[in-house]
Amino acid sequence: MANKRYNIIIEKYYPIDSKRFRYYFTHCKTVTELALKIAAKNPHLNADVEYIETASMLHDIGIFMTNAPQIGCYGKHPYICHGYLGRELLEKEGLPNIAPICERHIGTGITLEDILQHRLPLPHRDMCPQSIEEKIICYADKFFSKSAKELTTPKPVQKILKKLSPFGEEKVLRFREFIEMFGVDYIYR
Repeated sequence: MANKRYNIIIEKYYPIDSKRFRYYFTHCKTVTELALKIAAKNPHLNADVEYIETASMLHDIGIFMTNAPQIGCYGKHPYICHGYLGRELLEKEGLPNIAPICERHIGTGITLEDILQHRLPLPHRDMCPQSIEEKIICYADKFFSKSAKELTTPKPVQKILKKLSPFGEEKVLRFREFIEMFGVDYIYR
């Protein structure tokens, strides 16, 4: 791996020869490539591509602290906690400007109302993407899961919408807004 700051952080928490590294790095690299492609296809948005690259590579940094053995993570927290845990970790690593993406990319964002209504084990604050860069990363992330089948092949839009629908119509609407904002045709090429 190139000696970029984000690679140093990744290697600190994800040993290169581990299963969790393979899932983490492959997923984040694929999301990063798509997020940069989205930014390139939408130059009118003036997105900060350096921010997108770093934030995309670190958006899931907290997964190792969760209990997700299928991807090599044996932490004590539920998977949904990876966002706020990643934010705390990146803040400690001296990246307070990048840290918020960790909790703002989940689903199409988690509102304070969602957290309270569903009694989610999360800090009580809004966790929705705010900047154009955060929205691009959140959108790109929805096309790839950490399952072996969908690690590098983008999911169809209808499958994404179906997976979002149990979480409320507003999540589906927000994803549709992302589609209108960023487009979708070029994603499958």
